[in-house]
Amino acid sequence: MLNRRKFIKGLLVTGAVVGVAACSSRPSPATTAPTAAPTAPSPDPTAPAPGTTRANTAAPTAAPTVAAAPTTRPSQAPTAAASSPAAEAAYLAVARGAGADPAELARRAIAALGGIERFVKSGAEVIVKPNICHAYYGPEYATTTNPQVVAAIVTLCLGAGAKRVRVMDQPFGGSPQAAYAKSGIEDAVKAAGGQMDVMKSMRYREVAFPEGRLLKKWKVYGDILDADTVINVPIAKNHGSATLTLSMKNLMGVVENRNGLHAKGLHQSIADLCTVVRPQLTVVDASRILVRNGPTGGNLDDVKKTDTVIASADMVAADSYAATLFGLAGKDIDYIRFGSEMGLGQMDLGAIKVEEIAV
Repeated sequence: MLNRRKFIKGLLVTGAVVGVAACSSRPSPATTAPTAAPTAPSPDPTAPAPGTTRANTAAPTAAPTVAAAPTTRPSQAPTAAASSPAAEAAYLAVARGAGADPAELARRAIAALGGIERFVKSGAEVIVKPNICHAYYGPEYATTTNPQVVAAIVTLCLGAGAKRVRVMDQPFGGSPQAAYAKSGIEDAVKAAGGQMDVMKSMRYREVAFPEGRLLKKWKVYGDILDADTVINVPIAKNHGSATLTLSMKNLMGVVENRNGLHAKGLHQSIADLCTVVRPQLTVVDASRILVRNGPTGGNLDDVKKTDTVIASADMVAADSYAATLFGLAGKDIDYIRFGSEMGLGQMDLGAIKVEEIAV
């Protein structure tokens, strides 16, 4: 009996030792990650790189989403400036000087914002949208954007590594080819290495306006929606229906059926359009301004030489400042006021950093 108890006790001791050995042979959690550990989600290959924005990229039949619009509304502090080499970049820059070269005014104003590199990345597809409203008069009549300003912007973009810089508008008087040539913009852009594009009817596509008050959907030029960077370069001038043509109004050149916007309610339609088409940079050419008989002009007595260029990432702010050149304030122009009310930008110039540059 005693021997049997010793035999059983021995078996128990042996089993315990084997069990301990088996446990100690398992991988240590400290040295081997558990196979069920969660993994980080794969990045969305269609998402823009951090710190960059694209124009709205909604599919032709899909409503543009908030994610497709710039991630920071211009009415907020411009976060792009904080990430640019110039941490103290201006929110809005105004370059002026009697007799100054318009191209130099544009360069200086953009530099004060942190430089073109803040808006144009290497390899970017860039579209520059000037005002080329007709084929009737040259740039001295202040009805079309100054060609030197447009060319300076093209040169800056290519210098920043842009893959391609295209310039386009939809003239309402004369053919696009004739208007491009008469304005002087075609020759200046080609000399700078840019490309003039004639806007084609089949490239417009209907998109939704989820933030629109009057416009719920409209046809917009697809290339504008798809570009990496859109730079809006209007001339500041009088307009019979809108009081002034500035940057927000200049975007009517990227939609189909502009007359329909007039019929719906011009000022609110302009503000609604700006909820979908939101250029990364606005440069207002005010080297010469048309003070009467706009938008077509035709009398040099209506032209005032102001030797000024205004630049900002915020088109509401840019237009508010440009209005002062005509003795008006932003609140006096309904589409500017509507844009401010809708959170599209800052109308109060006293609330932003404005840098005045003497050239």
